[in-house]
Amino acid sequence: QVQLVESGGGLVQAGGSLRLSCAASGRTFRNYYMAWFRQAPGKEREFVAGISWSGPGTRYADSVKGRFTISRDNAKNTLYLQMNSLKPEDTAVYYCAAANVYSGSYSSYLYWGQGTQVTVSS
Repeated sequence: QVQLVESGGGLVQAGGSLRLSCAASGRTFRNYYMAWFRQAPGKEREFVAGISWSGPGTRYADSVKGRFTISRDNAKNTLYLQMNSLKPEDTAVYYCAAANVYSGSYSSYLYWGQGTQVTVSS
């Protein structure tokens, strides 16, 4: 069992940066594939970035490649998402999630945080 709590969201101007954190509780954090999803009003929840337990295996949605960086610290049971060069279209609720293996589909993820709002003004 893994409990996830996101933090770090907020309001930022276009071109700015934010760093999201996801604190996980549970002894087996390092066994899970971790990902960030986002959901804008009226849209489906979409995959943003994911990372394997060992760190080097990362994946990104095309819309965030080169701007966002996902990382994890297994010793601290924490997942991060560094978001740079933010755009108004990045506005959404961001969720961290855990799965047994990589998947780009939200339906494959077993555990979810409550979400943190990111708003990018133009």
